[in-house]
Amino acid sequence: MTQRMSSPVTTLLEQAGISYTVIEIPLSEDKKPIRHLEELLTQQGINSQSVVRSVVFKSSADQFVLLAVAGGGRADWSVLRQHLNVRKCRLAEFDEVAEATGYVVGAVPPIALPADIQVLVDNSVKQYETVVIGSGVLGFALSLKANDLLTLLAGADQGLFSIS
Repeated sequence: MTQRMSSPVTTLLEQAGISYTVIEIPLSEDKKPIRHLEELLTQQGINSQSVVRSVVFKSSADQFVLLAVAGGGRADWSVLRQHLNVRKCRLAEFDEVAEATGYVVGAVPPIALPADIQVLVDNSVKQYETVVIGSGVLGFALSLKANDLLTLLAGADQGLFSIS
């Protein structure tokens, strides 16, 4: 563990006694994360498919939902609509993500979220021993055991919500 960065995510992990590693992601001059995260992770000996992306979308019921999906899978919109019992859902817009989650796009974690955001965990997360998640701070990601993440997400709906 390191004290180089701190966020609600690292606070939650520390309170739960979960060990993690901070991964620094170089930012470009315009403060955007590098596009070659997979390459960076591979250089550090981390499986680039183990990144858990936090996909935020908004249902027709005006509910924000976060899908945690690993391995490069894409959201299966028909399964999501059926699971949420809504007719429509769409990706949240850039500003909506920050407003709903409190985090900027590129740093959104699947944990330490406002209570009104429903979290869905795709089965793909279980395929990895170690996963990489957003830290809540742009320019940093966190690596931790998938089982520890799943323990923190025990209250979330779990299932097959993605297309490989």
